[in-house]
Amino acid sequence: MPMNNICVAELGDSKVAKQISDACSATSSYVSPVDRQLKICLLGYRSQPYGGGQGIYIKYLSKALVEAGHKVDVISGQPYPHLDDRVNLIKMPGMNLYETGLGSLRWEHLLSLTNIIEWTGKLTGEFSEPRCFGRRVFKYLRKNGRHYDIIHDNQCLSWGMLKLQRRGFPLVTTIHHPITSDLDIALNAATTRKQRFFIRRWHSFLIMQKKVAQRLDHVVTVSQCSREDIAKAFTLKSAAISLVYNGIDTNEFCPQPHVQLKPYRIMATASADAPLKGVRYLLEALALLSEQFPAIELLMVGKPKPNGDTEKLIERLNIGDRINFVSGISTEQLVEYYAQAQVVVVPSVYEGFGLPAGEAMACGVPVVSTNGGALPEVVGDAGVQVPVKNSQAIADAVAQLLNDEQQRQHLGKAGRARIEKLFCWRRAANQMTDYYQQVLAKQDQAASR
Repeated sequence: MPMNNICVAELGDSKVAKQISDACSATSSYVSPVDRQLKICLLGYRSQPYGGGQGIYIKYLSKALVEAGHKVDVISGQPYPHLDDRVNLIKMPGMNLYETGLGSLRWEHLLSLTNIIEWTGKLTGEFSEPRCFGRRVFKYLRKNGRHYDIIHDNQCLSWGMLKLQRRGFPLVTTIHHPITSDLDIALNAATTRKQRFFIRRWHSFLIMQKKVAQRLDHVVTVSQCSREDIAKAFTLKSAAISLVYNGIDTNEFCPQPHVQLKPYRIMATASADAPLKGVRYLLEALALLSEQFPAIELLMVGKPKPNGDTEKLIERLNIGDRINFVSGISTEQLVEYYAQAQVVVVPSVYEGFGLPAGEAMACGVPVVSTNGGALPEVVGDAGVQVPVKNSQAIADAVAQLLNDEQQRQHLGKAGRARIEKLFCWRRAANQMTDYYQQVLAKQDQAASR
């Protein structure tokens, strides 16, 4: 399906509609002359779906590509993804030090330079997983990967990816958003010089990612906002970055009319201690709302660190009895939680796409989101948007919806319709297939010269 087949006439918000239309038209200039099964290898240095959007992307894109008729392998480091039974998982274990700790080092690990790099990186506060995963994947694919039509890297952006490209592997790289955004927001939230030092040290992998991104031939991203931000952060031309929007599995994430709604329950899905996700502003809004709605409660998917900033803020605001944290839940349980909520809040300071907003909308739940990053592209006028870092605005928007059942029902239906029309994974897989074919056509042309 060419990307310009996306209907944008009914989006409601004309500016975002034009952005989607322009992006889709730009990426659909090539039409595959032959429809054939592709052998695709998706790469993810850590892909567990409860650990962030990259794991969700691997899970649902691989499933959608299989359903589009392709053969898909996923090579992943720990924690491993949850995949459709038709997708083959090739495990690429590293040392997984953020789960096992530094004490897991054994003498046999020292026989591998990659292991030494990963261990010393963790020892000194550096995040070495992308670099080390790239080294392992390059070694594996150099011997076992020539049968793939496409290698699709999911934001590893390591030196190993450049080596694959130089060896003639047809490489595509998805960059969800520039991690420079995470770094800037984390630095702004830091309160001490020591915190800022370790934040910069952990994000030192960005030096590698920027240099790698500048040398990649085929980069794709998931929103117009990310496209512009990546171009600026990595010194690339925006036109050189292709756009394929994420999808939402509208069969899994769908309304549950049999589930009983819980009055005055609001819900959020976010990494509780990541400044990027704006949980602080949601908690401050909850404290404000508790004065007007004594029965209000927050279900938060994602647990805070023990004695971390989030726990300290909850204690300071005296709202601990109003919050229920859950984590490691199944998709079925997540959908049920959505169905129980009267309002879902996405308080993020920045999102490269905004999967939690899309999931909630697909479930027919009214959404209050910030206008951070790509959220306006996803939410449009099918939700309530507020400025970033504004606790009062979040509280006012939630209060308005809690007091207006008719508006909640209207937004729930509008949100579901918007996701079905624009952001289903079937559409994303067809658009990605078109992009793969463009890459293969260019490679064939280069080889014939």
